[in-house]
This record gives sequence, C-alpha cells and structure tokens, in this order.
Amino acid sequence: MMRALFSGVAGLKTHQTRMDVIGNNIANVNTTAYKSQSMTFGDLMYQTTQSASGANATTGVGGVNARQIGLGAKTGAIKTAITTQGAAQSTNDPFDIMITGDAFFVVSNGLENFFTRDGSFYVDGVGNLAMTSNGYNVMGWQVDPNDPTKIKQDTVSALRIMSEENMTYPSEATTEARISGILDKNDTNVNSADGKVMNMEIFDNKGYKYTVKLSVHAEDGDNGEFYVQLDDILDTEGNSILTSKDGADLSSQVQLNGVNAKAGKAADLIFDPGDGSFEGIAGADSIELTFGDDFPSFETINIDFSAVSNLNNNGSSTITPVRGDIDGLGAGRKVGEMSGINIQKDGMIYATYDNGQSRLLGQIAVASFSNPSGLAKEGDNLYSATMNSGAFDGIGTDVTAGGGYMNTGVLEMSNVDLSAEFTEMITTQRGFQANSRIITVSDTLLEELTNLKR
Repeated sequence: MMRALFSGVAGLKTHQTRMDVIGNNIANVNTTAYKSQSMTFGDLMYQTTQSASGANATTGVGGVNARQIGLGAKTGAIKTAITTQGAAQSTNDPFDIMITGDAFFVVSNGLENFFTRDGSFYVDGVGNLAMTSNGYNVMGWQVDPNDPTKIKQDTVSALRIMSEENMTYPSEATTEARISGILDKNDTNVNSADGKVMNMEIFDNKGYKYTVKLSVHAEDGDNGEFYVQLDDILDTEGNSILTSKDGADLSSQVQLNGVNAKAGKAADLIFDPGDGSFEGIAGADSIELTFGDDFPSFETINIDFSAVSNLNNNGSSTITPVRGDIDGLGAGRKVGEMSGINIQKDGMIYATYDNGQSRLLGQIAVASFSNPSGLAKEGDNLYSATMNSGAFDGIGTDVTAGGGYMNTGVLEMSNVDLSAEFTEMITTQRGFQANSRIITVSDTLLEELTNLKR
C-alpha cells in the first residue's frame, strides 16, 4: 500500500511537470520565434522482490521471471521543436528579419555571444543594429578594408551600420562623358550659326553641378565633315564660370581639345561619307575638356564620340551627351545623404544615397549547430551553446551556405500548435486525476488496516 501511495505521488509530480510545459507553450503562443516543448514520461525505478532464475537442465524445471514492483513515473525528457519553422508574420519593418532554415542570429551583450531566432531588430542611438527586446548587438562581418565591395569573414563583431561616416557618400568630379545618337546633315540647327547645341551636366570635386554647353556645326555635311566647339559653362544659377566675379575673362583656362572656350572650332568630327559611320574626332574616338589653375575643383573630362553616326533622320538630330562611360563610371556626383537601408537574403547590408550611390556596410552572420536542440534556453528568446549542441567558432557562417536565406519585413512566429496543446492538456488532466485516485484508494486501504484493531 505504501508503494502505491508513493507511486501516485510520483505520478502527480510528473503530470504537474507536464502541465507546466504545456502552460509555458500556451503562454508563448504569440512570442516571436518561440519553439514549443514536449515532455515524455519514464518509469521511475523498480523494487525486485524475487530475481529471475534460469532453467535447471538436471531436473527439467523451467526458469522463473523476476518479480519487480514499479515505484511510479518520472520526467523522461523535455524536447524542443527547435528545427520546426514558425509561420511568417508581416510587419513591413525593414529591420525585422526572418531566417528560413536552421541557422541562428548571433547577438552579444558585450561580454558573451548568444543565439536567437528572434529577428526583431532596430538601430540604437550610436548606429548599432540591435535586438529591440534587450538591446543586445547583432553580430556580423565588417567590410574588407582593402576592398570596400567585399566582406571580410572574420571574428564576428557588432554591426554599426549607421555610423557618422556611413551617413553620407562623398562627391566626385566628372571625368568621363559620351555622346551618342544620330547627326543628320539636313538638320537646320546643325547648319545654323549657333549649331546643334548640346547641354551636358558635370560635377566638380565639391559636388557642385555645372552645365557644359557644346555645339556641333556642319563644315561639309555632304562629305561627313563637322566640327565641335565649346561655347560656355554655366553654374546652377545660369552664370558663366568663364568670367570671374570681377569681370576677368577666364576662357583661356578651359579648353576643348586644346582650344580655348568660346574660341570657335575646337575639333573636327568625321564620318564615313559612304555609310555614315563614325571615323573619329580629332583623329581619335574622344577629346578632352581640360581646366586650368583657376579651376582647381574640376578634373579633366574625356568625351567619347564613338557612338555618334551620320544618318538621315528626317532632318532631326538626336545626339545627346551623357555623364559617365558606357559602364557609368566617372559620371561624377554630388554629396549623397543616406536615404535607405537594404538587407539582402544573404544578410548583406547596403545603404542607398540620394545621389544614386550605394555602399556595402556589413553582413549579418549566423551560427549553425550539429545539434541545435542541445542549446540551452537563457530567456529573452536567447540560447547559449552547450557541450551537447556543439561549440560556436566565433566566426559563424553565411546563411545561404546551408541553403537558408533571410527575409526582411517579416518575423518568425511561435510554432506552438494550440490544438495539440489543448489535447495534451486533456490527457494530462486525466492522468493527474487517475494518480490522485491512487492516493485516495491507498489512504482508504490504510484506514481499513488501522480499523482492524477495533
């Protein structure tokens, strides 16, 4: 009777533990990236009243099994469904990130690293990417100092994505330009005294914008001979920079193919008289716009004419200047202010600027474990490595290396299944009730035993 009494007590305690697990699951049904737990039972121990005996070959008597009386139940294991992906919850916040796959974000409190599936991040007061719940820094890799377009995969460190130097993108002077389109010999503008005027925007080293006024004139259009000249350069207010504030003439300081601005013919533009294809300008594919000592903020600009053709276009020329070479390099730009942050599927973080540029700021690193269910829960949606999960090497991996990826604007929801939890709750309740009956009946038997004395 006493054994049954204590078996009932052990059963009550075990079912209470199971109810604690179920209650914790239900409480965290809306916790970001929470992983549900389940509990299995194990029999506690046995009292052997008679050991097993083997068969007797001499007498022919068979063996007897052991006689063992169980002493109740215990918690066998509490498992975490850590590899079961939770559903996606849309937030439209660019700093909310969901990992698809088995990897974990690496975060740090400044002393040690932890791991989490909770991708609810924000940028703190000093520009670090951090967890919204506790301010722990999100860890990753920095930009390679020798190549700002690449990441250096080294020991993870805090990602300071909105530092002072990242908030702006430096200006750059224009060094390349190209002219493309059709030059029609019958265009009245080409044959006029002013020629076919082309306006080309350029930038100096300080990021100020100017308009270079070029013109193309017909010299012998029937034989594909034209010429180009530099007419003026204007600032954003429409004032010519070829005249100083005190009225001095600075046109000699600005030259197109070695000819001073406003000096007339600057370079011969020649086309094949047979098919109208480009043959050259001043004997080459391009000419240079140069600036003298009075214009220290400007750089020499190479202007490529090789994409121009001399064809019939119903008397209309379409030649147009564009800043930059065919790859867009050397176009020049103003100073850029940060206009947005973009986090790609591989965790690469890019800043975009209002001058059309972008900059790599870093990459979010992730950690993978051979046995993720062996991670220890630390609260605040955090895990720490244990001897059974496998160690973190301090560097981490690229999330795409294991076939995973990151999505921004969404968070991973809890993977708790309420229908399953309520079912487990019913069976746990019935099990608890049954074990309480063991105690009640055992107590009644003990009462009958004490009544034998009467």
